[in-house]
Amino acid sequence: MKHTSVGIIEHNPKLANPGITIISPLHGKKTYLIGMKGEVLHQWSHPNKPGNYAYLLPNGNLLWSGETKAGPKPGGGKGGLLREYDWDGNVLWEYQDDGQHHDFQRLKNGNTIYIGWEQMPPEAQARMIGAEAGSEDPDGLTWSDYLREVSPSGETVWEWHAYSDMDIEDFPLHIMSTRKEFLHCNACKELPNGDIMLSFRKNSMIAVVDKKTKKITKKWQNDEWGQQHDCQLLENGNILFFANGIHVSGGIYSSKVIEFDWDTGNEVWSYSGSPPWTMFSPNISGAQRQGNGNTLICEGLNGRILEVSTDGEIVWDFVSPWFIKTSLGPNNGVFRAYRYEVDSPEIAGRVDLIQ
Repeated sequence: MKHTSVGIIEHNPKLANPGITIISPLHGKKTYLIGMKGEVLHQWSHPNKPGNYAYLLPNGNLLWSGETKAGPKPGGGKGGLLREYDWDGNVLWEYQDDGQHHDFQRLKNGNTIYIGWEQMPPEAQARMIGAEAGSEDPDGLTWSDYLREVSPSGETVWEWHAYSDMDIEDFPLHIMSTRKEFLHCNACKELPNGDIMLSFRKNSMIAVVDKKTKKITKKWQNDEWGQQHDCQLLENGNILFFANGIHVSGGIYSSKVIEFDWDTGNEVWSYSGSPPWTMFSPNISGAQRQGNGNTLICEGLNGRILEVSTDGEIVWDFVSPWFIKTSLGPNNGVFRAYRYEVDSPEIAGRVDLIQ
């Protein structure tokens, strides 16, 4: 069922993975760390609303993106300002690129990589296949994704451009997408070998870019995922992501978290609501595998974060109480949420967890 209250809805202490959950309300100007009872244990304040989310680095610092007014905005997910805060809220590092959107990550080498928007050249735009004809932006433009890696000093050390490094004709857009973007990347994750895994919404595809050659070496694509968000490589070698479930066959609006085999692409585990339409977010959202095998799920549009066991039992359920006034009414949306165990490097010794 859809919830009519906020805060903690369900908590099974025996089965839930204890820890501290990080939440950045999508339209607010704060980032919160909450305990298992929903209590706020720590928070950071920001100058503007997030360019989607924030997460903790192993040293306990916060890496955050904020939305700037300048720059393109062909779709949701705009950022523009990257900041690293210490535990007390002091800004230790800052970098601005008004084209930045959706995701960013601190790499093992200490650099930071992020996704950005850039105008697609007309000759590349003409090679696009699929989507609704005439659905470019009002100026007839299409925006394309790029990746940029910057050093701590802000120097660009590596770039990747979708329109020039991908074979455009091999990646048609879904017929119910628009041509405002090619391909609306919403996640970038560094793999152990240094390659980058990406999630593309406009054609329901997860792909791996070789860091040295800039070529796509692996891809999985399935329209039934419904223009997914998030992707992560699990310790068992599989991939976990949030299948949003829009523009799919069957006519039932529902979302699903899927784990699939890296080599075959075959689904090996999944979770959906019971009945299915009780978990649905057509955009944003994500998932994180927990140390005890459970899965933390961010049902983003509804501001809901739930933890489920391997057999699908809900063992922790929280609805964000932070509603922010928007042009469409009060909104408690959350792009992503993560949980950190009490003894993790990100948390250890910094806050007290109330059991």
